[in-house]
Amino acid sequence: MKQLIARSRYFLYINKSKWTENQKESALVLFERYPDIEKAYNLAQELRYIFEKTTDKLLGFAKLAKWHEKVNQSGFKSFNTISRSIINQYQTILNYFDNRSTNASAESFNAKIKAFRSQFRGVRNIEFFLFRLTNIYA
Repeated sequence: MKQLIARSRYFLYINKSKWTENQKESALVLFERYPDIEKAYNLAQELRYIFEKTTDKLLGFAKLAKWHEKVNQSGFKSFNTISRSIINQYQTILNYFDNRSTNASAESFNAKIKAFRSQFRGVRNIEFFLFRLTNIYA
């Protein structure tokens, strides 16, 4: 059982349609023994499906609201945190359904700036720091 739980985390990250036969058998045993894991897996997959398949903002809003209700009924505290975050930021999250764009590029650039800043152990002269940034990344 310990090995089953330890090895199951890898196939729980992917969709059921991409499971191998061994993974399907392991999932059957795991879900039979631990039904809460199956509920949590299904909730996570439903959220993933909403973002992969929905293209309309209103439909996305309705599906996220239904998912929020399922989370409230499930009683999982970790999913409540995610659900509250979605509810608090739903205006900006719904913009994703318009043109499928995220702020990943901005986050990536921010990480590069932080790494660059830490490489030089802080910034003393802000103007020169910005000059170096523009020369390297612009």
